[in-house]
Amino acid sequence: MYKTTFIDTALQDWAIQQRRHFHMYPELSGQEYKTAAYVKEKLTEFGIEIDHRYTEPSIIGYLKGTEGKKTIALRADMDALPLQEEGEDKPYLSTIPGVMHGCGHDGHTAILLTVAKWMSSNPHLIKNNIVFIFQSSEEASPSGAQKLVTEGILDGIDAIYGVHLMSTMPLGKIGFAVGPAMASSNDFEITIKGKGGHGGYPHETVDPIYIASHLIQAFQSIISRNVNPLHAGVVSFGGMQAGNSFNVIPSEVKLTGTLRAMTYEAAALLRQKTEQLTKAICASFGAEGHYTFIEGTPPLYNHPEACEFAKDVIVNTFGSDAFLPIEPVMGAEDFSYYLKGKTGAFINVGMQSEKSQYPHHHPKFDIDEKAIPAAIELMIQLALNA
Repeated sequence: MYKTTFIDTALQDWAIQQRRHFHMYPELSGQEYKTAAYVKEKLTEFGIEIDHRYTEPSIIGYLKGTEGKKTIALRADMDALPLQEEGEDKPYLSTIPGVMHGCGHDGHTAILLTVAKWMSSNPHLIKNNIVFIFQSSEEASPSGAQKLVTEGILDGIDAIYGVHLMSTMPLGKIGFAVGPAMASSNDFEITIKGKGGHGGYPHETVDPIYIASHLIQAFQSIISRNVNPLHAGVVSFGGMQAGNSFNVIPSEVKLTGTLRAMTYEAAALLRQKTEQLTKAICASFGAEGHYTFIEGTPPLYNHPEACEFAKDVIVNTFGSDAFLPIEPVMGAEDFSYYLKGKTGAFINVGMQSEKSQYPHHHPKFDIDEKAIPAAIELMIQLALNA
């Protein structure tokens, strides 16, 4: 189990109390105004300066270090999911119908708020300047991280770190993938406009369903024949809307899907090739292909130098057995916007146990609160030793 240096029982209890408060009052992406007000109230109570240059509901706190030679940013996401929570035995069940913290963001917010509380009580130990990022809209597009980066959040920051409580990593383990760690996530919508007609007279039509079948096949050739085999990529179709009759060829088909890639180059290639193939294949059959790209998040790249430092911190703080290197995944995280602009790392803190046995985004998802003190300790140690 995790051991901690700075986190006593009273602070652990306070952190868990905060986590349960956030869990009971979840708010969807872009709507976290009550959460933001609560965070702002606590930061003000701690004597931490609020930086008002950034658009709410994101809240940015600032603590000046005793030396101030470096500025380290720590980030937590605050938004919940449009899920109806299950598990009525929880004393901290969501009080908002159809909304729940099903990914651990309630824990992340409580962790960073506790870090701020501890630092405000131990200012003599804080040599670096600290930026506390309580971010809106990780789960939605447009991304809250993207908005903060556009507003200049990375200006003057030397490094940035984030943690994620993970139900797929064993309790007692902390780790990450070095370099490409998580995929980009972009979506697309395609409308194929052909010429409808009777199913018995296909030669008089321009069949958009038949054309769609060619697109679906052709898009997979991008992965097998265009993307570098060492750069993972995925093209998945998630929706297809066409006609509703047995013997009528429709005039239009709509397709939706997602594009995932591990590198910036592969992500750009997927966008380029899917648009090119849509227009070319549709035109070759005499149809119109209308392609819409929906920007999501870029690939998440954990900087090797930051990972080396983070691994040293983990081993020195929790022991060599605590560190667990992990494989890259095709899931996405908008922390990637920060790492695209600054050195840093996104670190997973394990909490898989009987209490945290359900996957993220499941209506019975829950946090094993035994992992919370370690995540607080980790963030403090990262900030102190950077």
